[in-house]
Amino acid sequence: MGKLALAAIVSSWVVPITIMVNRIVTEPYMDEIFHIPQAQQYCKGNFGSWDPMITTPPGLYYLSLAHVASLFPGLYCVEAASSFLDVCSASILRSINGVLAITCSIILYDIIIHLRPTLGDRKTMLHAVVLSLYPLHWFFTFLYYTDVASVTAVLAMYLASLKKNYWLSALVGAFAVIVRQTNIIWVLFCACIGIIDISLMRGKGNAKTAKSDVSVEHDFTSVTGTSTKDLKRRKSVKTVNTSEYSLPRISASSPSFSSADLFDEIRAVLLTIWQMKLELLISFSPYLMVLIAFLLFVYWNGSIVLGAKEAHAVSPHFAQILYFGLVSVLAQAPMHFTFTHAVDMFQSFWRSRPLSYIQMFLALIAGILSVHFFSVAHPYLLADNRHYPFYLWRKVIMAHWSIRYLFVPVYMYSWLSIIHMLGKVRSRLWILTYFLATAAVLVPAPLIEFRYYTIPFYFLVLQCNIRDGPHWLLTGMLYVGVNIFTMLMFLFRPFHWDHETGIQRFIW
Repeated sequence: MGKLALAAIVSSWVVPITIMVNRIVTEPYMDEIFHIPQAQQYCKGNFGSWDPMITTPPGLYYLSLAHVASLFPGLYCVEAASSFLDVCSASILRSINGVLAITCSIILYDIIIHLRPTLGDRKTMLHAVVLSLYPLHWFFTFLYYTDVASVTAVLAMYLASLKKNYWLSALVGAFAVIVRQTNIIWVLFCACIGIIDISLMRGKGNAKTAKSDVSVEHDFTSVTGTSTKDLKRRKSVKTVNTSEYSLPRISASSPSFSSADLFDEIRAVLLTIWQMKLELLISFSPYLMVLIAFLLFVYWNGSIVLGAKEAHAVSPHFAQILYFGLVSVLAQAPMHFTFTHAVDMFQSFWRSRPLSYIQMFLALIAGILSVHFFSVAHPYLLADNRHYPFYLWRKVIMAHWSIRYLFVPVYMYSWLSIIHMLGKVRSRLWILTYFLATAAVLVPAPLIEFRYYTIPFYFLVLQCNIRDGPHWLLTGMLYVGVNIFTMLMFLFRPFHWDHETGIQRFIW
């Protein structure tokens, strides 16, 4: 019943806004001028045709063909379409993202239930609805972009991996890569955290076995009169054996990022991998197959991107990871900017001194170096005033030469807040894996596109165990306000360029 109600709630905004967008924006806009004609070529059966300006694989077009094929019989019977190509219109192609948005909300619901089974149906529904309203995901539901399909496929892959169905997870992950090639990072991420989780369970299992064995020995001693010295010797041996496989326990009261604890976790995981190498190889071989296939594609193609390789060349854009931290914290502002959370962070920082001082100093240096040497101003960012990052770059970051450096402490707070929140529920190795995956996706991207942040943002917020209803309601109200503003600007504040014909619209 919960999933049906959730689907109805999401449909209540997807359907009317899709109709409104299609009535006002009748022609393909922005990246749609590449995607829609390419999908229509596939509708004609011309699979050998390819627009060299398209950078992503054809996964969305294959999915669109299935969507159009499912609609064609009904539309043909009511004489709304006389041919298959007639159904492959801009409005029908856009509608696939509406279907995917509803599907994605259900997947989010299932993930939340799996991660927090005691949350309750109403709160789970609230969390899923709020996450479905996330502005970067919500906005592109109504355009023919690859973002919604990419997010849905990656989250479906993650859900399957949580349920230990690794073959299905890898299969869905392969499709996610066909939709957007950078999703190979999230395929590897799911494989890595799967191995970490297995290692964690193995460590807990060994610890429980050790505890049980010691208890049995104690009972046996009380009956047989075995010496206390022998008992202590057996306890000592058992404790040494189990410590090799046990992961450090996560403490909710002190989630500081200790390097010693991190190395202990890495050591424990490596030992478990060595002990279970055959089992892990068999279980996670599907992910390995996807990786090998991807590497063969890159070798054949000569690059990760398909088209427009010059405009999307890989560059060391380390400032991108800083922007992501700030955007993610602002997107969860009611949860990150509270007095209780700030006090909790300060107490954790104070308990970890002097190590925390060293970590803060190193983070400050890394932030300054990133914004000074690795802050990329892509030509598209500087020239295209249809995107909001254009105005943020010109009016905020470049307002004065010192602004970019003054933002470094804000970036630091953002990431410290993220790590602190994750540290309450996840191991340090999980957090490190997440950070590296996020960096691997964002750092090579020269263009600041907030929609690239959606998948790592979802992975972040799904892990944070925030159950306070008012915080989620405030976040939902924030999302609704942003969505109303961006959609009104997109639909009702068009403008024209002197050097180009056609209507221009504001977009993320």
